[in-house]
Amino acid sequence: MQITYRIALIIIGLLYAPLTVCSVETDIAKALPAPAAIEGWPMDGKVTLFDKDTLFDHINGESELYFPYGFEVLAFARYVNRDNPQSAFDADIYKMGSLLDAFGMYANYRRKDDVDVHVGAEGTASSSQLLFYQDRYFVRLQSSGTTNPGSDIFLAYARAISQNLPQNTGRPKELEAFIAPAIEPKSIRYIAQSLLGYEFFRKGIVADAVLNNEPFQVFLVLENSREAARKAFDQYGEYLKTSEKNVRIARMPHQISLKASDPLYGNVVVEQAGRFIFGAIRVKDTSGAQQLIEQLDKQISGK
Repeated sequence: MQITYRIALIIIGLLYAPLTVCSVETDIAKALPAPAAIEGWPMDGKVTLFDKDTLFDHINGESELYFPYGFEVLAFARYVNRDNPQSAFDADIYKMGSLLDAFGMYANYRRKDDVDVHVGAEGTASSSQLLFYQDRYFVRLQSSGTTNPGSDIFLAYARAISQNLPQNTGRPKELEAFIAPAIEPKSIRYIAQSLLGYEFFRKGIVADAVLNNEPFQVFLVLENSREAARKAFDQYGEYLKTSEKNVRIARMPHQISLKASDPLYGNVVVEQAGRFIFGAIRVKDTSGAQQLIEQLDKQISGK
């Protein structure tokens, strides 16, 4: 009797597990506009879903980019102009690991010369595509025919998709640190692993900056604790000492900073406080860079 009961529980578990997965996948599929959402632009076929095992089939050569950002599932559909089949576009909705991950994929594809569009948390458009992110979702619309659909069609479908997604249109709070006149907004990127190519900087944000007509870059390493941030800072310092003897470290009650020459990035200024590490690379004006990263630190910590 007890064995029969256990078998029944196992069968019930097997039945409900796939139903849960299907439910999640159906939700993202429904985010794509209906086949005839906009007059004259019907969906060509049905919505296709791709997971971690099949994403390669849809974006051969790019799928590996998505996995560090917590990719879960992609919903894809193609829309074709009824009067001109040569005009078509693809609509992709990627469900990522978090709001920050969705921003990371969006920032990976946007370009500085793209036009800003008011959709989702943030969006940009060019003549051949429109990108935006919203909540955990990264959305990409791009021309797939020989004739571009046009910005009006892209924007109409983007807004239709936005209405079907969770209505969280806020930006990641981590980006608040990078609100400064010296920083180029469209250069801000979230790197989900090995920031600057260093394993001890697990993940973080990087952006272009200009002070006194001198370009450089600023970065923020995101850690889960003060201890983890200090460990990463110390590892960086030890790495620098293997090639640079003049590593100047200043210790203060609540933070620690260093100035040195990085073999890959030239002059650097780096500061650790709390669970964050701020830095500037390729620096010529070290005092100006120091002031900027201290400003960014205050903005994210709320000091």
